[in-house]
Amino acid sequence: MNRSRDIKRISVGLLVAFTMALAGETFSQPAAAPEDAGVPGAFTFASVVRRAAELAQEPYQRDAPELPDAFASLDYDGFRDIRFRPDHSLWRGDGLPFQVQFFHRGFMFQDRVTINLIDGDEVTPVEFSTELFDYGKNSVPEQIPHDLGFAGLRLLYPINRDDLFDEVAVFLGASYFRAVAQNLNYGITTRGLAIDTGLSTREEFPLFREFWIEKPAEDAVEITVYALMDSPSVAGAFRFVIKPGLETTMDVKNHLYFRDPVEKVGIAPLTSMFMHGELTERFMDDFRPEVHDSDGLIIETGTGERIWRPLTNPLGLRISTFQVENPRMFGLLQRDRDFAHYQDLEAHYHNRPSAQVEPMGEWGKGVVELVEIPSTSERYDNIVAFWTPERRVEAGDEMEFAYRLSYAADPEARLTGGRTLATRIGAAGTDQLDSDRRKFVVDFVGETLSELPPDTPVMATVTTSSGELSPPIAQHNPETGGWRLFFELTPERGRTAELRGFLYDGSDVLSETWSFEWIPQ
Repeated sequence: MNRSRDIKRISVGLLVAFTMALAGETFSQPAAAPEDAGVPGAFTFASVVRRAAELAQEPYQRDAPELPDAFASLDYDGFRDIRFRPDHSLWRGDGLPFQVQFFHRGFMFQDRVTINLIDGDEVTPVEFSTELFDYGKNSVPEQIPHDLGFAGLRLLYPINRDDLFDEVAVFLGASYFRAVAQNLNYGITTRGLAIDTGLSTREEFPLFREFWIEKPAEDAVEITVYALMDSPSVAGAFRFVIKPGLETTMDVKNHLYFRDPVEKVGIAPLTSMFMHGELTERFMDDFRPEVHDSDGLIIETGTGERIWRPLTNPLGLRISTFQVENPRMFGLLQRDRDFAHYQDLEAHYHNRPSAQVEPMGEWGKGVVELVEIPSTSERYDNIVAFWTPERRVEAGDEMEFAYRLSYAADPEARLTGGRTLATRIGAAGTDQLDSDRRKFVVDFVGETLSELPPDTPVMATVTTSSGELSPPIAQHNPETGGWRLFFELTPERGRTAELRGFLYDGSDVLSETWSFEWIPQ
């Protein structure tokens, strides 16, 4: 895994999150225990839920544990030089299938995180010690607070080889976390909650301030992590049941308690990077044809319609919303797995995981929102997608959600219908190109399409919210085994065009709905 880029790659919004201090430890009267209260006296998810409910009854307090300047002033290289000693990994040598390592505080990761271990009925805090770390060339202060704490944690598991423990998940910075599946590199990032993302007001970044890790059994194939979240507007309890594999899954459950009204709350946020791809219309001075962790947003509505929106790196902030009641799934996918399309021997963008969110239960009315932020560097995660409820969140509201996060190379392997392989945009015309009009070329592939005879009268439907369209044409593509849709758009001056299209044969819909927002440059 490319660990140098793993630490250096950060979200645009996370730059703000790193400046926020951790909240205080005061609580008020306990709330009623949830239905999964567990065995009386034992630590369960209900214990974290009560902590969150109690915390939300008190005013938010900023707690800034002292961090020696030697660590607070670290630059990127200095922080990377502090390495956890592998021989101190939790459960190393115990014959257990998981190991745990911890991150030192410093650089941009200055918030103190408390980490606890659950072993049966016993809950034990992990004590900070300088013996856990190799500080490299950094000068280590003689006096380091014994309660310095940690910045986060990583989980290891023999996901690729039986004799080697590899990283499978990392919790580090605000409520951000990552996971990988077998034979993949880190890429897309997920987080606990998004608050006021994409608004003109300042975004709020809740923090995971405390973790509890259940000790796994010798034959365990999954591990459970609990987290307590806090921010000025909300306190929350999270449970993650993490199962690494060819497809790594996290079953997530949360209880949220709001201190203040929130204009926009984002559930199950996904954060990714998109610099440029085959549909980028402006010149990119880069030897690599494409640079991105994800190339599209996928949504499956409550009625079963699948919508694909290719990602862009816009010139200005772009926010797209999709009305979805009780979504079945949404995600950010890396469908393009061809190395030749990236040509990056270091970042291996062709080997980044896709991530999908599958709600458990009915979430009600709301929208899936896609936020695309202009970016000039692949260092920054400039893409955010999440679901937000229709009803505005008020002070005193309580909410709970359950969903499965899946990380995989091809989460759509079992699907047979037509899926978008690539979207390309250029000047319209044939002999003489006309840059005032735009040609769209969309390739669809899939088992259903590949089984059609080449002379099948496949048709296409395309609509636009503005401008004029040429008649769409669907053509068999022998190079991909699928079908190509192409059409031309004559834009209406100064107006955005919201485009939608799909393939069909008679009364049979053959593909997902391709959706794209074309904005005049």
